[in-house]
Amino acid sequence: MKEQKMAEDTPLIKQFFEVKAKNPEAVLLYRVGDFYETYSDDALLASKVLGIVLTKRSNGDKGTLPMAGFPHHAIDTYLPRLVRAGYKVAVCDQLEDPKLTKKLVKRGITELVTPGVAFSDQMLECKENNYLAGVCFGKDGMGAAFLDVSTGSFRLTQGGKEFISTLFSSLNPREMVVQRGCEKMAREAFGDSAYVSNLEEWAFVYDSCAEKLRRQLQVDSLKGYGIERYPLGICSAGALTVYLEQTHHAGLANICSISRIDCG
Repeated sequence: MKEQKMAEDTPLIKQFFEVKAKNPEAVLLYRVGDFYETYSDDALLASKVLGIVLTKRSNGDKGTLPMAGFPHHAIDTYLPRLVRAGYKVAVCDQLEDPKLTKKLVKRGITELVTPGVAFSDQMLECKENNYLAGVCFGKDGMGAAFLDVSTGSFRLTQGGKEFISTLFSSLNPREMVVQRGCEKMAREAFGDSAYVSNLEEWAFVYDSCAEKLRRQLQVDSLKGYGIERYPLGICSAGALTVYLEQTHHAGLANICSISRIDCG
């Protein structure tokens, strides 16, 4: 009896899902020729948020799957709308000239834009800071750091839940970065207004966080900033530098100082 061959994705769609798997929480804008396309669940979301037509793309023996897209030159219009709506977006570009290869064009993520890491005027509300917050939960309180990558404003603190919650209400960060497994705790403490991203536990280890900050600020010691009595705050701030690396925003020159927010 002949063994039945399982239906497979086309090479293009297979590549899309492989790239998507690296940042599953992000809406993937996938460059195909002169268009950025989205497929499957991303297409349903993009169609709804952006008001673009939902159509279908052939997927070989598997039939069709939802597709929505727009011309590549319109990305400055559509990308900010997704980010302002509170979504993380991964931009996947063609990494070689299609004319120079007979195989499937190599593609990769060239930009990862999140609600808390946005630069362009289209993504930012005028006259308002756009804060990315880092939160580190400890046994006797928590640390927090607030970074606006567009202005370089970088502040940290440490204290009880009530104090940190008050700061969240005041600064209104668009996104917060917490240790993996602490997402529920963060939402319970600060509500659902901020997009929640996570990092592994190692990203919040004090010694490596302090070193990350020294490297970012280009100093040999953090003593001059008066932040040493806020170790959980240092962990929060250091984790944000890790997050910037992971979202392809490492070494931003305008992040060159840090200050503390004192309780009371």
